[in-house]
Amino acid sequence: MFEKMARTKVFRDPIYGYIEVEYKIILELIDSKEVQRLRRIRQLSGVAMVFHTAEHTRFTHALGAYHMANLVLHNVDGIEALSEYERVVFLCAALLHDIGHGPYSHAFENVLLTSHEEMTEKIILCKDTEVYQILNQVPGLPEDVAGIIGHKGKYPLIETFVSSQLDVDRMDYLTRDAYFTGATYGTIDMHRLLRTMKVVDNKVLCRASGVHTLESYLMSRYHMYFQVYYHPVARSYELLLESIYERIKDLAKEHAVIDANITSFLSVIENNDDVISYIELDDAYVNGFIKQLMKSSDPVLNRLANAFNHRKLFKHIDLANNPDPTIIKEIKKKAMSHPYGKYFYFENSVSAVAYLQTKKNQKTDDLLAIKMILPNGEIKNLDEYSPIVHSLVSSSYKRVERIYYFEDVYA
Repeated sequence: MFEKMARTKVFRDPIYGYIEVEYKIILELIDSKEVQRLRRIRQLSGVAMVFHTAEHTRFTHALGAYHMANLVLHNVDGIEALSEYERVVFLCAALLHDIGHGPYSHAFENVLLTSHEEMTEKIILCKDTEVYQILNQVPGLPEDVAGIIGHKGKYPLIETFVSSQLDVDRMDYLTRDAYFTGATYGTIDMHRLLRTMKVVDNKVLCRASGVHTLESYLMSRYHMYFQVYYHPVARSYELLLESIYERIKDLAKEHAVIDANITSFLSVIENNDDVISYIELDDAYVNGFIKQLMKSSDPVLNRLANAFNHRKLFKHIDLANNPDPTIIKEIKKKAMSHPYGKYFYFENSVSAVAYLQTKKNQKTDDLLAIKMILPNGEIKNLDEYSPIVHSLVSSSYKRVERIYYFEDVYA
């Protein structure tokens, strides 16, 4: 059904050495403008303001997730039961799972009020995109690939491998992000992880002998969140972006003149079904109009754009450090009394847990839970089998609350 190339195409990769592509349709997808757009979106957004080598893109991660899917197909016991069609659906979904990310990723989602998963589905199913036209060479393929991203339930096994607590997405980004940030605690033994997995009755199980690898994987992910992804300076940078976006939205509602060329951006803000305008947006697009706004006649955009480009970030106070409540109260009072205070003051919280416990008989249990198969054939959830993971369910939950502000704005 799917044509293979006469000679395998390879991509050099610092993590894996070579990433191999044998199906013609995969190479066509890689060359599509929607996937190539990911070259212009940084994987870690504001994290690069802290870890200066974190310049890798979502394109490199997309290839990495595809490669991990390929490794699953070649290393996991029982996966050979998948038909060729299902294998290609899996490879396509892994490659395309992030094409819905906007510029600077999550900062954009918070303003657009939609998720990158929803935008990914829209791009895959939009008849005007190259991705759709490539997939549609095989009737039903666009819908099946989009269904994996949207958890429609047609291919539950593939959905588990693409999006769960132990999926090809996480296995690549943890290793890749650790490599490019230099954060060694994010390193995982991916090959050992794959060798612990097996497919039984269309479900992903992990052998009991691999429990220590799973424990290490979960802790690596947990530490990456609080040491890298939730770093306060990275969050400050993203909040600056959110402020710029919110100010533009407010000015657009007032039909005010905005001193920058942002036609596609405004179109997407007004209608997030405008897929064609959405795929015009990337980091370079945003950087370009923010540079224009450095000379904006609007004092808020002027200040925010200059702060963004010159790395003059919000100050932050971690509330877990028991700061003087009088100081916090005074900062908030000044912010709330200032006409533009909402653009320069934020109360922000982030949270994570090492392992997300699922409830018995819950529909999502099979998708989310990491399940262990014991030597006697008994199956248990990881948190039931591992005392360490069981304790992490409650003890690892962490919530960090901070305030971010520009103190001189309120003077």
